Amino acid sequence: MNNNKPIGIFDSGIGGTSIWKAIHHLLPQEKTIYLADSKNAPYGQKSKEEIIALCMKNTDLLLQMDCKLIVVACNTATTNAIKELRANYAVPFIGIEPAIKPAALNSKTQKIGILATQGTLISELFNKTAEKFQTTKILEQVGHGLVQLIEKGQINSPEMTALLESYLRPMIEADIDYLVLGCSHYPYLIPQIKKILPDHIHIIDSGEAVARQTQNLLKNGVGFTDLTNNKPVFYTNTNPTVLKEILEGDYEVEVIEKDF
Repeated sequence: MNNNKPIGIFDSGIGGTSIWKAIHHLLPQEKTIYLADSKNAPYGQKSKEEIIALCMKNTDLLLQMDCKLIVVACNTATTNAIKELRANYAVPFIGIEPAIKPAALNSKTQKIGILATQGTLISELFNKTAEKFQTTKILEQVGHGLVQLIEKGQINSPEMTALLESYLRPMIEADIDYLVLGCSHYPYLIPQIKKILPDHIHIIDSGEAVARQTQNLLKNGVGFTDLTNNKPVFYTNTNPTVLKEILEGDYEVEVIEKDF
């Protein structure tokens, strides 16, 4: 079955482009629409009610663009709002949450680190998942300030290095052998993180898993496109400069002036 409608993807800013890149790499023929709600970033410091309301605004806008499925490319949004989104909309949703399972199952030291936003770490969904691996010690760290610096394009700044050092050193000293990145912004910090972590500590993010799940959903009912030359579309509600830089390609970014 063919379905030529686009795949919608949204995040609290530019971080979800790490998920978009994985989806685009696996499914280059699919048309994608990316929505960066940078005006309201980060979601991780907002209440559950605020997060749900923002996710519904994003969903409404993507549905106005006739999307066939929606990828919630934000850990905080998924862990706080995916249940409500699925209850209120008929469109299929794919969420993203910290990959605790592969880290816990493969850890030799039975100690893993999670770097995530406050909104993700206090969510019911995250804690339900973490409870399944009680034999593994999970060291949780809120990434205060990381998203804000990424949104400003300051990935390689001294401030970023200092924050990462302060967050990762205690995990290294606690003998973790897996670090789970629990925010879609954080994969852009992997080069910085690798300079701090010893070589034996593995880094896990969820981009490829979300891309495979998207492919499976298209295969099992939603439908692939049979069109060609489907150029990705990007929208933001703030200055598009950093989004354009992080995309690393000849992509147009349209600014939506109204609040969404």
